[in-house]
Amino acid sequence: MVEEIPDFYVIIVEPKYGGNIGAIARLMANFDFKKLYFVNPCEFDDECYSRAMHAHSLIDNSKIFFSFKEAVKKMDYLVATSSIESKNAKRHLRNALSLEDFSDKIFEIDGKIGLIFGREDYGLFNEEIAMCDTLIRIPSSDRYPSFNLSHAVALVLYSIYIKKQSGTLEKRNIGKTEKQKLYNFFHQLLDEINYPVHKKENTEIMFKRLMGRAIPSKWEYHTLMGVFSKALEKIKNKKKN
Repeated sequence: MVEEIPDFYVIIVEPKYGGNIGAIARLMANFDFKKLYFVNPCEFDDECYSRAMHAHSLIDNSKIFFSFKEAVKKMDYLVATSSIESKNAKRHLRNALSLEDFSDKIFEIDGKIGLIFGREDYGLFNEEIAMCDTLIRIPSSDRYPSFNLSHAVALVLYSIYIKKQSGTLEKRNIGKTEKQKLYNFFHQLLDEINYPVHKKENTEIMFKRLMGRAIPSKWEYHTLMGVFSKALEKIKNKKKN
């Protein structure tokens, strides 16, 4: 029997159809995922429970939130999913990691991992994606790139499940507090060098995506913080003189 995967949370944002909710619950049971969160879901109707088959308990034990921020505030690492990928390497918000690469590295992470899936019609909004550490996209035809919500969940959970079956890697990532300190130092560094205001938001997202893909260890984190600290100190001293 495969052990429970306690650190993964499937977070569904504003689902509109009970059938999709039921199908997702059944899929989670198939792949041994236990934690299900919703943001402003539709009614859990008869079709929802019918599609869930023997996974009713996942729906009954799910947690409902009224805002995206509330749902993800206790997560240590956020994974956005989207069928829309930027074709411009300079637009970092929707520069996506492949599902295969993501599954290869995700077990290096320690803590609560939120797997976030958006609305059936609009997916995730840009501001929601910007809050996430990484974005993944399931490879598909350019002629019809978008998946049904429950099908997208199936592919992501299957990919993670298969990797877990083959053994996990040593946990190596930094926590939420350390990540926030790192992002704050980077923000300060941009301020101190008078980085162009119109480029700042995109550059900060780029740095978050870079760290999300790299999954730095605590040793790497402390090295980066040391570099940023010294750089900020020198810049401030130079300004004083």
